Amino acid sequence: MKENEIKHLFKQFESIACEYNNVECWSARKLQKLLDYAEWRNFCKTIDKAKESCKNANISVLEHFVDVNKMVQIGSSAEKAVDDIFLTRYAYYLVCLKTALLLIFCQQLALVLKNLQQI
Repeated sequence: MKENEIKHLFKQFESIACEYNNVECWSARKLQKLLDYAEWRNFCKTIDKAKESCKNANISVLEHFVDVNKMVQIGSSAEKAVDDIFLTRYAYYLVCLKTALLLIFCQQLALVLKNLQQI
């Protein structure tokens, strides 16, 4: 993956950040699309693996993975509630590690982040 591609993905990642209870986080639903997961249920399996890693590290899962519901439009005026999960930056990192295809991306992203911090 080229450096400019990594920077582009990083900008996309940062652009979807939000704040929940004064904590920077990301909607798993939005990350699902960014990470090219076609189905929510498959992404949830990856999130569950990341939660297990968090638990195994003796870190509070509830502080990094927050279950929420949000309303989405399903028709011209109809809405329905859908499950979502707000992920901290640490939770997102764990999700990336549990995504085999993105392991290389995460390693390269870590290098870009390191370089950006030096600027």
